[in-house]
Amino acid sequence: MNQVNKTFEENMQRLEQIVRAMEHGDVPLEESLKLFREGTELVQSCGKLLDEAELHVKKIATDADGRPVEEDFNDEPVG
Repeated sequence: MNQVNKTFEENMQRLEQIVRAMEHGDVPLEESLKLFREGTELVQSCGKLLDEAELHVKKIATDADGRPVEEDFNDEPVG
């Protein structure tokens, strides 16, 4: 199944469906393997979407005059 044009939320919803089906335990082995592969693709797709979103996150700060300015966000610890 191609997850390229799906949103993060759509991928997560499908992943939750797969997990529920596999946890239920009545899925035949061949179908379980297909679901596992699809789930792996979904996890990779979600990870990629999160990585891309992280590139767009901006931090709002203030300059010396108190005006808001945007800065690139970094995950350095504060303090």
